[in-house]
This record gives sequence, structure tokens and C-alpha cells, in this order.
Amino acid sequence: MVMLGNTPYVAARAKSRRQKLADRARLRQLISQSPEQLTVAVGEIGYRSEIDLYAGQLSGGDLVEAALTHNLEHELEKMLSLCSGKIRDIVEVYTSRFEYYNAKVVLRSVVNNVELEKVAHSILPELNDMNTPWLKIIETADDLRSAVVQMRRKSFGSDLNAVADDARLSDYEDALDRHYFNNAIKSLNGKNPANRFLKELLAAEIDHRNLMNVLEAQQVGISFDEIVPMLIPGGRLIPTRAFSSIGAGGLDAAMDLLRGSNRFDYPAFEAILSESKEMNSLDPVITWFKEREHNIMKRMSYLHPVSALPIIHYVAMKVQEVNDLRFIVRGRLAGLSDEVIEAHIL
Repeated sequence: MVMLGNTPYVAARAKSRRQKLADRARLRQLISQSPEQLTVAVGEIGYRSEIDLYAGQLSGGDLVEAALTHNLEHELEKMLSLCSGKIRDIVEVYTSRFEYYNAKVVLRSVVNNVELEKVAHSILPELNDMNTPWLKIIETADDLRSAVVQMRRKSFGSDLNAVADDARLSDYEDALDRHYFNNAIKSLNGKNPANRFLKELLAAEIDHRNLMNVLEAQQVGISFDEIVPMLIPGGRLIPTRAFSSIGAGGLDAAMDLLRGSNRFDYPAFEAILSESKEMNSLDPVITWFKEREHNIMKRMSYLHPVSALPIIHYVAMKVQEVNDLRFIVRGRLAGLSDEVIEAHIL
């Protein structure tokens, strides 16, 4: 099957899969359904075999969440297995982030003393063998540090272990983020369009995280100079050389940088900040950043249809579908209104 390593073939497969994902109209239909109806509806969207797999031991929200996660993990593995050579290397730059996500899930579970069974029935489904090592860490770790020690052989293990013993969970999560983005950007050293555009996306993600750090710091009253260690190098709107000005001026300094950028819709962002202030919530900002990232990814996948970019675009959209479905199910179970749920769905 030499064809499996062929870029046009894999890109076409990704495009075909992307077209089968649930659109906004379908998601809106799901929002109005009862939790019981949702299980059937999610199965009809493409998750039937996973729901059947877990139906014997789970029900309700746990059943749907385990099915969604199980499907996503295997879909990511499947798409990566279709790729080979340079195209695989580029796609892997994006998909490798989910290992960092799993590490965060484990660390949070250990810190918050979450029952192993709860994690095994939702975020890291136990019937998926890929999750066995992660669940083992949760089961055997006595505290945050012992969980970190058990991750020492991971690519990010040395960076995690270099964090101070008495550090907070957020410090370990920051170390994971820095390691991922630093390694991802370094590995995209070629000059082909896929590398260049993926770097643009990563830079946007870094800028968004840094801006969220600045906004959250201002909201909870953290001093400006304490913000700087939280910032991740590699952004373009807020380059590393501007970190000292953020430390001195906080959000005002960040806004000055954004105002002078020709690659950022400053008036739209200003309007979103006003909406966020009125709501006393950063949710509108988070949603706006996600939409901006999706627009960047959508544009780059269409500009270079025969490359790794349509594959990455599909992976991101698949992840978004799973997150949207998970939020709908959990939101319905929690009694959230249709309006609140829809506001969180892209």
C-alpha cells in the first residue's frame, strides 16, 4: 500500500472525513434534546460502535464522554498511521500536543484526588489500551511530585522534573506548554509552505495564551512583573523582546502592541473585551481566540490543499466536534440553558 504515504491521497481522505463532521445546524438540534436522546443522536453522528463498546458498564454522560474520547484517540492514531515521511513529521507536530494534554489530565487528577474510576470512565477511557500507562500513574502517585517522577521518560520529562519540588500545578502546566511550543516550532525548520503556515498557527496560539495570562492576571490582581514568567516565547503579536514591557505595563502595554499590528483585528478584540467586562467573564475572549485560530487553519488548508495542512485542519475540527458534543451532553445534564450551551459551541 505505497499509496498510503502519498500526500494527495491522505489529504483527500482528511477532507472527506472533515465533510462528515457535524455542522452547526446539527449541533443546534442536539442542544434541545434530552440527555437520553443525546446518547442515540451522538451514536448516529458516527460514534455508535464506541457507545456499544461502553454501554455494558457506563450510562448517561459517562457513556457518551467515554465513547467520544475513545473514538477521538483512535481517529488520531488512524490519521497519523496513514501518513509517512515528511508529511507524518509535520502532522505529528500538531498531534503530539495531545500527549501533553493527557499529562495535564493526570497531574490535575492527582492534585485534586479525583477517583481513578472517574477518570477511567471519561477523559482517559480504560478500554483504550493507550490510556493504561496514564491511569497507572494516577493509581500509584501519592502526590504531584511522584506523578511527575513517573513521567521522567516522556519527551517533556526532564523539563517537568526541573520544576521546583514545591511548585504549584500551574507551574508544571506552564512547563508542559513551553516544552510543547518550543519543540514544535524548532521542528518546523523547513521552508515549505506547510511548515511556514503551521508556524503561523502556533504563533497565534502562543499569543492567545499569553494574552489570556495577562487578562487573568489583571482579573485576580497579580502584579505585572509576576506575569512575565508565565509568558511563552514564540508569539508574533507579543514577541519575546516585548515581555519586559508587559512586565512594566501589563494589559495596557499588550494593547499598545496589538493596536500597532496589521495582522490583528484590534477593533473587534476591543469590542470582545467590552463584552467580557460586562459579563464579568473571559468566555467571550476564549471563544473569539478559538474562532481566530480556526480561521487561520481553514485558510491555510485551502491555500495548500495538497500538503499536511488539510490533515491538521481535519484533526483540529474532529477535536472540536468531540469537545462540542461533550459540552452539550454535560451542559444538558447540568441543567444549563440552550442559550448558554450554544454560546460555547463554535
